Amino acid sequence: MSGPATIYHGGSVFDGVALQEGLGLRIEQGGVAAIGPVASLGAGERVDLGGDILAPGFVDLQVNGGGGVMFNDDPSVDTLRRIALAHRGLGATAILPTLITDTREKTVAAIVAAKAAIAAGVPGIAGLHLEGPHLSVARKGAHDAALIRPMEEADLAALIAAAQDLPALMLTLAPENATTDQVRALVAAGAVVSLGHTDAGFATCLRYAEAGARCATHLFNAMSQLGNREPGLVGAVLACGDLSAGLIADAIHVHPEAMRAAWAAKRGPGQIFLVSDAMAPAGTDQTAFELEGRQICRVDGRLTLADGTLAGADLDLTTALRVLHHQVGVPLELALAAATRVPAELMGLAGLGRLCPGVTSPLIRISADLSGVDVLS
Repeated sequence: MSGPATIYHGGSVFDGVALQEGLGLRIEQGGVAAIGPVASLGAGERVDLGGDILAPGFVDLQVNGGGGVMFNDDPSVDTLRRIALAHRGLGATAILPTLITDTREKTVAAIVAAKAAIAAGVPGIAGLHLEGPHLSVARKGAHDAALIRPMEEADLAALIAAAQDLPALMLTLAPENATTDQVRALVAAGAVVSLGHTDAGFATCLRYAEAGARCATHLFNAMSQLGNREPGLVGAVLACGDLSAGLIADAIHVHPEAMRAAWAAKRGPGQIFLVSDAMAPAGTDQTAFELEGRQICRVDGRLTLADGTLAGADLDLTTALRVLHHQVGVPLELALAAATRVPAELMGLAGLGRLCPGVTSPLIRISADLSGVDVLS
């Protein structure tokens, strides 16, 4: 958005923290110049928001595919460009492309592709998320059990190098197949370690948080549950202020009342944030696709294997935002933060998730009823 100044007015401005009612925003040379009363913003092209919400672009930390393709099928720069473009159309202007459990060779290829995409300036690629293969078979979900395995020294060395080379690296792992020493080494290298696909108990999960794990992957799904005598990973997330957690807020993976309870119970400073867990159909009308030779069908907002196992989500963050606000009752500015600032801060993605003078974060326009989104820059 270079050239003459653009002034947005007539709606609300979400700056990453607060929903500013009745204020306008001035853009100059692609960056935020000022937020304030419209009369104070000077001359420029005027854009009336018509009551809509102006916000920083969504930040989605779990994106398996989109635009008709899966990252696992072809971990290349071309695939990443196609996936990022599909999600940009859905309002997610920064994503972590996610490779689910696969071979060593595919994992290496994913790391190489992410590095190359970032070096080439592919819009929207903010880093990489490796979800597996160091998970628990007992909580594998749609992951291929034959490819799940313990983390070995060669794996650790490759992941440490990736963490040092990439601007953001999230690693989902299970205590069953990775040690606390490995977690410490990964965190020291700059990775964000997320616990997930695990049957580990409450005390074990807290030990891994003490070792540096800072997140849990898709809260409630593919993890040990909150029980009366064993709180599991769900209980650890809620009780431990050091842990944040992604949430698939489609009202399918997690019931709205479970989301409401978790939101109320979560101890800070760690926070719950929104993820899409999107697969190949995102941004398309595709009704089926394959994942490592297994057919996944898209029916009524669900993606399932033949046996009914959920396989990712048919979700975008605008829909997740709407569910979190309208069905769960989370205040709008907190729900907006869960799709923007909170995930950006967790991954250390400077300049994303906020709107303030000097920031060049992409802008999105969200309809007042949360039914749609347009990317403005």
